[in-house]
Amino acid sequence: MSLIALLPGDGIGPEVVAEARRVLDALALDLTFEEAPVGGAAYLAQGQPLPPDTLALAKRADAILFGAVGDPQFDALERRLRPEAAILGLRRELGLYANLRPATLTPGLEDASPLKPDIARAIDMIIVRESNGDIYFGEKGHRTGLGGVREGFDLMKYDETEVARIAHVAFGIARRRKRKLCSIDKANVLETSQLWRDVVNEVSGDYDDVELTHMYVDNAAMQMVRNPGQFDVILTGNMFGDILSDEASMCVGSIGMLPSATLSSWRDTLGLYEPIHGSAPDIAGQGKANPCAAILSAAMMLRHSLNMMEAAMRIEGAVAQAIAGGARTPDLGGSLSTNAMGDAILAHL
Repeated sequence: MSLIALLPGDGIGPEVVAEARRVLDALALDLTFEEAPVGGAAYLAQGQPLPPDTLALAKRADAILFGAVGDPQFDALERRLRPEAAILGLRRELGLYANLRPATLTPGLEDASPLKPDIARAIDMIIVRESNGDIYFGEKGHRTGLGGVREGFDLMKYDETEVARIAHVAFGIARRRKRKLCSIDKANVLETSQLWRDVVNEVSGDYDDVELTHMYVDNAAMQMVRNPGQFDVILTGNMFGDILSDEASMCVGSIGMLPSATLSSWRDTLGLYEPIHGSAPDIAGQGKANPCAAILSAAMMLRHSLNMMEAAMRIEGAVAQAIAGGARTPDLGGSLSTNAMGDAILAHL
């Protein structure tokens, strides 16, 4: 029996994780669940966003199903106590370094995309984002500069082992897809990106069967709306990946549709699975949240951590069939509640 750590978190996190749990329960798999607080909910209950018991559960679990963290009410706290410190702490403590964010237009959602339908239909990419380094984990702080002027600083940094590790993941995925990999950086300006590009070129020598191209991040942001079908596997760093994956989510209709997996160096099969959307406190508790990204994250969990391929495909098929049948939450232009959208997906299992 596999142990799943449920970390619903804040805002709409508990609502969407509950729907993912309903879908997993309906499949009658050999799973057991333990829930723990994280983010702002954990701070309110225990005075810290990542309590020791929550971290211990994550380390014991075979996989982690995560909701979302964050709420403006905590913005005045020192950074280590804010809800977002929980996800950064989990990444650091569990070595969660390889973030996989697939973006594919679900047939029937062409009208939800801001792109022309023929352009949107071509979207079928996966963004491989390094998630345990870069500016998010570098030295940061405030200081007083010359003349008493306040300064804020954040250090962007990668070493060659970190870049090579994530590059091997991306090349491996590209080898199983269309054998095309685009590495995105800002090497014309940033020394960190120049090292990134150099190391990716070195790693490419082990993958002669994969076509490697490079693109600056500003051009990539433009190309993603002009011609997203040109991309198959995108490899990039933490900050650029964070931004580009949100852009990709709107290209396919809604950020409520995109799942993610973050794989670990701490234990080969361990992964953290979460929708890429945030906690959306403005709609929390109103039944307006789209649960598809959380449900599809559960499918990724079955595939990557638990080797339950058939069950993963059943979930993905049920989501696609529900969408094709007209099921829509408000973000997709419909009126179904979070729970009703879950019902529509369950009906197709």
